[in-house]
Amino acid sequence: MRKTTLSPVIAGTMNWGDWDKKLTTAQMVHLMNICIENKITTFDHADIYGGYTTEAQFGKAFADSKISRDRFQLISKCGIQHTEGRNNKIKHYNYSKEYIIWSVENSLKNLQTDYLDVLLLHRPSPLMQANEIAEAVLKLKSERKIIDFGLSNFTTSQTELIGQKTDISYNQIQFSATHYEAMLDGSLDYMQVHDIRPMSWNPLGTVFREDNEQTRRLKKVLVNLVKKYGVGSDTILLAWILKHPSNVLPVAGTVNIARIQALMKAVTLELDPLDWFAIWTESMGNKVP
Repeated sequence: MRKTTLSPVIAGTMNWGDWDKKLTTAQMVHLMNICIENKITTFDHADIYGGYTTEAQFGKAFADSKISRDRFQLISKCGIQHTEGRNNKIKHYNYSKEYIIWSVENSLKNLQTDYLDVLLLHRPSPLMQANEIAEAVLKLKSERKIIDFGLSNFTTSQTELIGQKTDISYNQIQFSATHYEAMLDGSLDYMQVHDIRPMSWNPLGTVFREDNEQTRRLKKVLVNLVKKYGVGSDTILLAWILKHPSNVLPVAGTVNIARIQALMKAVTLELDPLDWFAIWTESMGNKVP
């Protein structure tokens, strides 16, 4: 049972820090305010972002911003052990009870907050013990250090394994017009059956990142839809995943202010079903079966 209400579009922070934009504290404060003003009140983190530096940079910006904590929600992920930023000989995963608890407490310190609205396990590990994970989640919830718990990049069977021991509220997966497999492999069906809300990372897919036959077909159909609906291609692509009945929450990583201001238009944009199928058809490169 979910206890936290997240904004219908989530701001992804992966690109805010050292991995890409290298925003200053003042720029982060400005971006946080822009997001909140546009009703994007949920911010998606992971401890590894920026080589374990972005959470602390965001936390400093949060402290400087004087924004009340109850005006926004924080998601973070743990479990990936990078060699960048930590003394690890090899990249690996750690989901021991002790590590999960330590990682959350470290994220809270870096983000300068008392709790996470949602904790996600970043990627599944073959060595994860469902009982240990459940014990860590129970302790963190009982101490009000996390409100909700979920997964990221977990298959249905992996989700079933963890879900037998503890409640799962979210699973953050790859889903977009160019990566639509979750509609076909049972992932989104499973989440609907078990009341798990999907989040979508990279919700615009590769339409603006790659030039190949698939993206060229999509860009061609999007030209006509932009004229029809009077919004940008990115808004239409978000509306495409939002139309799925699993109630997807897109995690948008843009730091472009104009794009941020346009993101929420996708929430109220009702794509005609034929246009929805036109996008899927062009992505597949053939008619639906």
